[in-house]
Amino acid sequence: MTRPKTDIEPKITRRSFFSKLWLSIAGVALLEYVLIAADFLRPHRKDDSDDGGVVVAGPRERFEPGSVTAFPQGKFYLARLKDGGFLALSRRCTHLGCTVPWDAGQGLFVCPCHASAFDITGEVLNPPAPRPLDLHPVRIENGIVKVNTSDRIKRTIYDSKQVTRA
Repeated sequence: MTRPKTDIEPKITRRSFFSKLWLSIAGVALLEYVLIAADFLRPHRKDDSDDGGVVVAGPRERFEPGSVTAFPQGKFYLARLKDGGFLALSRRCTHLGCTVPWDAGQGLFVCPCHASAFDITGEVLNPPAPRPLDLHPVRIENGIVKVNTSDRIKRTIYDSKQVTRA
C-alpha cells in the first residue's frame, strides 16, 4: 500500500539528509587532508626573533687556522680561515633552510636535503642553493672571539672584507 499524498510533503527526505551529511563530512575530511599535506610539503622557516645575543666563542688561539667549530647554542659555525681570519656562518642552507653539517673529511658544508655544497667561506660550490651561507658579525676583543647571533647578514657573494681579522 502506498502512502496517501498530502498537501504537506517534506522538502527533504531522511535519505537525502543523510546523503548530504555524509558528503559534507567527506568534504571536510578531504579539505583537512589537503591542508595537512600542503603543510608537510611547505618548507618551514623558523622565526629568528628568539635567536640573539652575543656568544663568547673563546680565545683566538683555541681555533686552529683552517678549522671549523660548531656552536649548537648559537646555531652557527665559527670558521677560522688559513690566513687566520674568522667567519661565523649560519647553519641553515640558503636553499630551503635545512641544517648544513660540516664534513671535515671533504672540507665542505654539505646539505643533506638537496646536496648543496659550500666551502669553508660559505661560498656555494654545488647548487641548488642560490647564495652563500649567511654570516653573523664577529668581533675580537682582547683576544676573545665574540659572535653576535642576533644579526644575520644575507650576502650574494663571498668578499674578503667579510672576514674578521685580529
